[in-house]
Amino acid sequence: MKRFVAYAKPPTPLAGKLAAVSLLFAVGEGAFLTGSAVFFTKVVGLNGAQIGLGLTLALVAAFISAYPMGRLVDRIGPKRCWAISSAGQAATFTVWPFIDDFWGFVAMAVTMEVFGSLGGAAHGAYTIDVLPPRERVTSRAYMYSALNVGFSLGALVSVIALAPESTTVLLLIPFFTAISFAVNAVAVTRLPDAPHDSMTMDERRVKVPGPGPMKNVGWLVTSFFHGVMWTNQVLLHLVIPLWLVERTDAPWVVLSLLFATNTVMCIFLPLAAARGIKDNATALRAVRVSTTFFIVCCVITLSTHHSVGLLTVVLFFLGHVTLTGAELYLAAAGWTFEAELSDPRRRGEYQGAAELSATLGKVWAPALYTFLVMTWGSTGWLVIAGIVTLAAAGLHPSTGVARRFLERHVPPEVLAEASASDPAEDPGSLAPVGPPSVTQPAEPGGVGPLTQSTGGNPL
Repeated sequence: MKRFVAYAKPPTPLAGKLAAVSLLFAVGEGAFLTGSAVFFTKVVGLNGAQIGLGLTLALVAAFISAYPMGRLVDRIGPKRCWAISSAGQAATFTVWPFIDDFWGFVAMAVTMEVFGSLGGAAHGAYTIDVLPPRERVTSRAYMYSALNVGFSLGALVSVIALAPESTTVLLLIPFFTAISFAVNAVAVTRLPDAPHDSMTMDERRVKVPGPGPMKNVGWLVTSFFHGVMWTNQVLLHLVIPLWLVERTDAPWVVLSLLFATNTVMCIFLPLAAARGIKDNATALRAVRVSTTFFIVCCVITLSTHHSVGLLTVVLFFLGHVTLTGAELYLAAAGWTFEAELSDPRRRGEYQGAAELSATLGKVWAPALYTFLVMTWGSTGWLVIAGIVTLAAAGLHPSTGVARRFLERHVPPEVLAEASASDPAEDPGSLAPVGPPSVTQPAEPGGVGPLTQSTGGNPL
């Protein structure tokens, strides 16, 4: 018990406050996500094709708005934008019970995804900005645990609401989520100001010298490859369940065990996976560990096509354990990349650019992975493992290109202040080399509540 209490204690008071906000957000979103399919069909009156089309249009809107929202975060301030996003989503949720046609559904979905883009950029920029460099990864890991606790509690609330199979009770779910998001917005406003929040409006309007993230090829490519590696969530939520049902003799109820395994591991193990990850070199090491876990998962899962009985169940369990290991190590690496490889003066803009590129890295995966596995079988699993391995290999040179871009265009004192790396200990880190080319100028609440899952880039 003492060990559990020690583990549950936040690494710092600030990490505890951020984790509480993550918990609030996830409880609300988890409740709505769990019951969303039933809500959209029984309350809004849509069929599956309409839901799929509407959510696709919403994803397009999120993609288009990601970069502008990131720039808005830098202009207004991350904490303020985060609170605006949560408050906006809270207000939008109260409208859901009154939507009863397809175009109303599309308008709502698009609105919520745009708010989600703003919140995602703001949350990422705020946490990088406010957390001391050497506390970022452990604090983000603790927040990740809280996020998964929140999703579990939210799902439980939804299950209770779904049990009576009453549309009247279903109408209460959006209002519950709206209350959670409203409380979340208030909680965000009570967080301490990050450096960018303390700037005056005139200071924010001063143009930062040098090129932005859209010209940082290394950053864009790193974000793309990172998005490719996050397709492990496509396996978790789509491909493995389809494979289990269509290609193995495992009972369908095993899926509940597998999702529970993933959730429990994502609650208790993020801090362990993040231990020792503090700079670019250690983050790349975590990427290699994540890739190894991913490959092992693919090999184990493909073997279930030929196993029978209890052995199949055991293999699925082991496959999910290794897949979750891939998720945890990749998350820890991503928290480091976004802090160490982005311009500290353009946090929001870099977050928006990363979302654009990462989306391109994973939007194709559901269709391709499903085709590969269901058509090519074991060969398809190996091709998927190969795709992620190539992405991991590509991350190694791309992070170096991103680092060198910053060294050329960002003052060394700015990089040194924002980096968790100790140049004396890690010569391969972000410590700037050579003279700068310019002079010194002056994730939760942030994912779309309709299309994201617990393993998305609540970065």
